[in-house]
Amino acid sequence: MKFGPLRTRDALGALLAHTIRLDGGALKKGHCLQAEDIRRLEAARIEEVVAARLEADDCHEDRAAERLAQAADGGGLTLAPAFTGRVNLHAATDGLLIVDAAAINAVNRVDPAITLATLPAFERVTGGRMVATAKIIPFAVGEEAISRAESVARAAVRVAPFRARSVGLVATTLPHVKSATLDKTRRITEARLAVSGSRLAGELRVAHTVADVAGAIRDQVAAGVDMVLVFGASAIVDPADVIPQGIRAAGGGVDHFGMPVDPGNLLLIGHIGKVPIIGAPGCARSPKENGFDWVLDRYMANCPVTPDDIMAMGVGGLLMEIGTRPQPREASPSRAARAHRVDGILLAAGQARRAGGINKLLATIDGEPVVRIAARNALASGLASLTVVTGHMGREIEAALDGLPVTIVHNPDYAEGMAGSIRAGVTALPEAADAALILLADMPEVTAEAIDRMIATYAPEAGVLVVGAAHEGKRGNPVLWDKSHFEALARLEGDSGARHLLDQHPDDLALVETGPGARLDLDTPEALAAAGAVPPRHTPARD
Repeated sequence: MKFGPLRTRDALGALLAHTIRLDGGALKKGHCLQAEDIRRLEAARIEEVVAARLEADDCHEDRAAERLAQAADGGGLTLAPAFTGRVNLHAATDGLLIVDAAAINAVNRVDPAITLATLPAFERVTGGRMVATAKIIPFAVGEEAISRAESVARAAVRVAPFRARSVGLVATTLPHVKSATLDKTRRITEARLAVSGSRLAGELRVAHTVADVAGAIRDQVAAGVDMVLVFGASAIVDPADVIPQGIRAAGGGVDHFGMPVDPGNLLLIGHIGKVPIIGAPGCARSPKENGFDWVLDRYMANCPVTPDDIMAMGVGGLLMEIGTRPQPREASPSRAARAHRVDGILLAAGQARRAGGINKLLATIDGEPVVRIAARNALASGLASLTVVTGHMGREIEAALDGLPVTIVHNPDYAEGMAGSIRAGVTALPEAADAALILLADMPEVTAEAIDRMIATYAPEAGVLVVGAAHEGKRGNPVLWDKSHFEALARLEGDSGARHLLDQHPDDLALVETGPGARLDLDTPEALAAAGAVPPRHTPARD
């Protein structure tokens, strides 16, 4: 690849290194210059451009990223379309991220231009979450380099899906153990199991003796459970303690005791036949992340858990009080959570270029404009206020909303793309707003009920700072943003909205199933017709 300044008249077929803004629309970075582009540049008296010209053995950045991502895909993933030399890999389902670290390192040592990055190995992920990204840094890489990267990527990233299991719980008692403690342990355990779709098949509470533990374990296995969890009234402190002895007396074996994860040191794994048994450490009575979560996740994703696996958990095994992965939190009944104020922003400024020459927002369904339906649904929800951002045909959009209690903000730069409308909406939010729900006005099937479900999911105190609507595990719209993201939203540029911010903050994101309306926008004449929309009769006005 040749990179550097070129005379404009000689730049046909070259890739622009930097965006050039011209009357009538910008030529973006990476754009392949055509004859009409050369004419426009010369008309603007731009005599030289910085560009890249690919050679015969070069692979374009987008194609190279696609090839690398496809080679690294080991299953359980979906690949996003290539864009500016990047392909993001997303979890296709809830599960555990499995990463071949040696293969990832080998890919990244092939050539500095070729990069592959992932979340930490064995991270618990939800469907739709970005787990890896393949990025080609320059506009192209040599064929030999990308071929080598493909060969070493060798299915290095996959998501092992969680498998729902029935689980038996055995809890031992001593005089000092309160029933309330055992009840709380059961609730927290049920919440942990729910992450994988598993269920607690039954609980047996017995005395803290070898014979009683053995009997309870045998009863749970005989009942046909897939796994047994044992919580001792007294912590396991030795391989010859009550719980490991109870496992042996029940006819099982103890595979390993102890782990280099804190909290979680006093964990035990064993088995009876093919049924795994976990002797839980005391910290597993708390919803906070601990070593028990790491082992339970692997079992639920059908990943082997060997003594070597456990003893390899020491690096990263010193856990913070609040872990990096979302855990169920048990709310304190003595302290009510503060109500959060969520305000709405309805984006209604676009030019609807794909709608066949009409303003789709003014099309009517059962006699009501699409934009009014979207606004009315939002106003029927628990949003504290609704700000509507107008642009193209602003006067007509405002007239369609006549009588609704909304705040109108006009975006004069609407032709530059969605980011300008987001900036205008965020800037106009009330100071008291804790979060903002950004809605698209061409999505009239986003209901008030769906919005309320998203508001209820928003929990900044538990690390849920972004809430996205989803359908069948696939991310859609609207998206709710905590105020900690307002500054980044106010700096957005271009027409891609805030999608890249979602990819940059996956740990903040919770997806909420809101039905097909989350992915149904009326962008085209076909979509409008399928929704029963009638095009507006008037001729589009000039702004």
